[in-house]
Amino acid sequence: MDSVTLKANAKINLGLDVLSRRQDGYHEVKMVMQSVGISDTLTFTRTEEPGIRLESDDRTLPADGSNLISRALSLIQATYGLEGGISVSLQKRIPIAAGMAGGSTDAAAAIHAADRLYHLGLSLEEKQALGVKLGADVPYCLMGGTALSEGIGEILTALPPAPPACLVIARPPVSVSTKSVYENLRLRELERHPDIDGMVESIRRGDLKGIAQRMENVLETVTIQRHPVIGQMKAFLMEAGALNALMSGSGPTVFGVFEEERTAREAWLAMRERGFGAQVFLTGFVA
Repeated sequence: MDSVTLKANAKINLGLDVLSRRQDGYHEVKMVMQSVGISDTLTFTRTEEPGIRLESDDRTLPADGSNLISRALSLIQATYGLEGGISVSLQKRIPIAAGMAGGSTDAAAAIHAADRLYHLGLSLEEKQALGVKLGADVPYCLMGGTALSEGIGEILTALPPAPPACLVIARPPVSVSTKSVYENLRLRELERHPDIDGMVESIRRGDLKGIAQRMENVLETVTIQRHPVIGQMKAFLMEAGALNALMSGSGPTVFGVFEEERTAREAWLAMRERGFGAQVFLTGFVA
């Protein structure tokens, strides 16, 4: 096998709690992660010439060694003493720097691809041990679906697939620094924490309304204060019939969960007409 093409799905956080800040600067979290039907497409091809070459249809992405795709491939080559090079073609559809793990899911795809191209036969656990060296979301992106995420994001418990739902996902035209959001989170001043355990039980029961009722993200206390448009988008989605709406990750992407496709489609059209989101998607959960 000289070439492999993979889809890399985005994720949202159905619930996100931050428990503490560790001495090494990382934060202990408790989150429910969910893959959604927005994906990048990546084609990986082995080459005789050494080195990693990356081409993308999004010119704003760095194509040098700082890109997570290049870092993932370099890491796996160095770890297993692999020879030759790999060229990568990336069709970028996941919003960048949007709280949807776009870079992490591409890195996960790179690890899966290298495993197949070099016939390494790595287990998921071996891949995740590599992935956590690249970022806290990469181990989850390697497994995908619905999962409870703990520790710094590397302790994962696979959950049953979430019940079917329609999603409207929109990225406002603002930029957010994940590092800055976490640094400015005032843990001791939080008045409440998400009911992550209750959400997990709702997922196990296939109770969409129970999941929606428990959707909370403590990072909103920082990001919405800086970017009120996020709160406005949440309110708009609720008024349009969403069971609930939430910011994903550190933001700025907002999503609404709908029971009926017709209502979701109307909300999607209204969001686009209102100009709330620089990118607006109508999609669903991916198992």
